[in-house]
Amino acid sequence: MQLNEKTMVADTLTGINGELVRFGEMIAQTENKDLKQTLKQFRNACEQSQEELYQIAREKSYYVPAAKATQAEIDHVKDLFSSKTL
Repeated sequence: MQLNEKTMVADTLTGINGELVRFGEMIAQTENKDLKQTLKQFRNACEQSQEELYQIAREKSYYVPAAKATQAEIDHVKDLFSSKTL
């Protein structure tokens, strides 16, 4: 099976997104300030890579984002988070 560019980009984005989740978990769990700072730097570099690859995917139409939320949808989510009925 031969992988095409679109598949490779999608797989790479999936991997980067997983790394971002793991960095977030590690940052929250460490008490060592130096390690926490290093992990944040790694996470920031990972986020930059993700953003660059995302832009390439958008330019090549490999990724089409969902429609933008309406103002009513935004207001509804804001209400959920500002009320105690979450």
